[in-house]
Amino acid sequence: MQKFKGRYIINEKGKKTAAILPIKEYEELLEDLHDVSIVAERRDEPSMSFDKLKERLKKDGIL
Repeated sequence: MQKFKGRYIINEKGKKTAAILPIKEYEELLEDLHDVSIVAERRDEPSMSFDKLKERLKKDGIL
């Protein structure tokens, strides 16, 4: 991951209050956040072995 080389908006006291970054980086951050939220939602779901998954995909005609 690249080191952020953005610009900041500061208040009258010189404290950083916001960051300005390229839209591509912003969209990538949103996508990463979405991925992490899906993982967190599914954390307690039961898992299955890779062989069982392959068997199921073959049965469904996907493989």
